[in-house]
Amino acid sequence: MGCAHGKCCGRYPSSSDGDIRDFRDSGTRNSNYNHVLGNCRHIVTERSLEFASVPSHNFHLEFSVHTQRGYYPDSPEKENQDTFCFKTQFQGNPNLHFFGVFDGHGQFGTQCSNFVRDRVIHILSEDPALSEDPVKAYNSAFLTINSELHTSGIDDSMSGTTAITVLVCGDTLLVANVGDSRAVIAVKNGNRVVAEDLSRDQTPFRKDECERVKLCGARVLTVDQLDGYKDPDIQSWGDEECGGNDPPRLWVQNAMYPGTAFTRSVGDSIAENIGVIAVPEVSVVQLTANHLFFVIASDGVFEFLSSQAVVNMVVRYTDPREACAAIAGESYRLWLEHENRTDDITIIVVHIKDLSNSGAGSTDETRGVNMKENPLTTGKRSTNLSGSSEMYRSVRSNFSEYHACQFNFPTERSPACVVPSPTHSRSLEM
Repeated sequence: MGCAHGKCCGRYPSSSDGDIRDFRDSGTRNSNYNHVLGNCRHIVTERSLEFASVPSHNFHLEFSVHTQRGYYPDSPEKENQDTFCFKTQFQGNPNLHFFGVFDGHGQFGTQCSNFVRDRVIHILSEDPALSEDPVKAYNSAFLTINSELHTSGIDDSMSGTTAITVLVCGDTLLVANVGDSRAVIAVKNGNRVVAEDLSRDQTPFRKDECERVKLCGARVLTVDQLDGYKDPDIQSWGDEECGGNDPPRLWVQNAMYPGTAFTRSVGDSIAENIGVIAVPEVSVVQLTANHLFFVIASDGVFEFLSSQAVVNMVVRYTDPREACAAIAGESYRLWLEHENRTDDITIIVVHIKDLSNSGAGSTDETRGVNMKENPLTTGKRSTNLSGSSEMYRSVRSNFSEYHACQFNFPTERSPACVVPSPTHSRSLEM
């Protein structure tokens, strides 16, 4: 969900893919080293089945990617502004594997998402601090990239991108989120498979994010409030499930722009003046045998599908290629059921295979990653919950507690810690 006029404002000029390779080679691969960048301009990708080993903990990953441009009847030449990447053996380490989805928006959204994708890979792959202090490394990388984008020659005044990335580091996941794309993990709990959100959408529906941008000078109003159809003094919009048709957006004082429905992104230099920041929220999660797979996707998937609905669909397929196709197809159908267009859709499904119980001797099956009071167990505009999520123990920390997020966890600590919004530093109860 981007600007007030949909994902993008204005026209959509074509952009050169440069040396970016489209993800078109179908079949099965199991290479020692794999680095794929993807952005298909109009067509659906041909899906391949990929593998990556994690020798330090004797398990492997089996994954696939699907991306397709949205259906835009008023803009038939509009290109897919989503892009993705995966890079196995990150930093030359056989136990590090990197995945990312980037959802561009605005007139130059494609250029922004491609730029950020390439720079994230480059900067993090050369940062030795990534394994020592991952939160600091991610924070530094995204702020650097944001500054670089401002001076890159790409007009990011009203364009930018979200970014959701997952780094597999042995039996640990490092998740960094900027914007409203999402990462979800499937947790086996008895005879159920429960969806647990690895990220929280950064939108004005979140009270902490709403208050933060207001302190930076943003007006937070829906389009109906801006146009005078509803009372602008009523600053309660429910949640994304009930308020998705006309969500709260960010506006400068005394003007009708930029209208972003997110509170964090990379780029968007005008919105930056009213509190839209590129600071990622980072979570660190220790895997156990109960973690079955994780999903990374743009909001084209989660606009109408809940996290649990997506997990339920993946469970039905042993092949992640089939799961990706099914989720994309259902997302596309739901978009056209509610609107006369669809968003771009990108999804990565990563199966975790043969991981033994590496949870530091824990026998607690509910050792997971979800944040309490997480509003993201439903789709942004879903009308039906296909499942309910258990609330798992977690730790929240503020920016002064970066040192708490390390790859090696004492057995007495919770397996996840999250860096929240700068103005929301209260620790959650255990």
